Amino acid sequence: MGVIGFDEVTVLDRAAISDADARRAGFEKRDQLLSFLDRRQQGRIYRISLRLVGPDPRVSLRQRTPDADELPAIARHLERLDRASPHGPWTLAVLEAIAQHPGTRAADLASSFGRERLSFKRDVRKLKELGLTESLEVGYRLSPRGQAVLARLADVALAPAPRRRQPSRPRRPTGR
Repeated sequence: MGVIGFDEVTVLDRAAISDADARRAGFEKRDQLLSFLDRRQQGRIYRISLRLVGPDPRVSLRQRTPDADELPAIARHLERLDRASPHGPWTLAVLEAIAQHPGTRAADLASSFGRERLSFKRDVRKLKELGLTESLEVGYRLSPRGQAVLARLADVALAPAPRRRQPSRPRRPTGR
């Protein structure tokens, strides 16, 4: 896994495609690549040059448990995501669902929230950017960082609200 850089995107004429191009695209021969491309009846052919930029920083992030200074910042970020969401607060519920059902298909998780799959997946990617989730072959799981954040958020959510001191009532005169 890593971060990919796009170096160049060029429109390619069909006649300019070579056997070497086909091999770089994962085909043995030019004819196989052309047959694959012909499945689309129209459109341009693009050659995209990619390079590996480096390791994905989210991989090391998701292994790092947040310290006491990071937790409030992560909580604020999650609150911002919740406030900006057209479907209301979702971050804590999605983290809990992933924790309870690791490896569950995105479509099934989305359905359990009454949500469309692609919109749900976009939201999970936002959690992944924070290092809280990991994508599996099928579904997701919480990363160690996500587990720590969820435990902390659950502790805060379950903790009784601090009791506000009630202002004392003025005493009535006793009539003496």
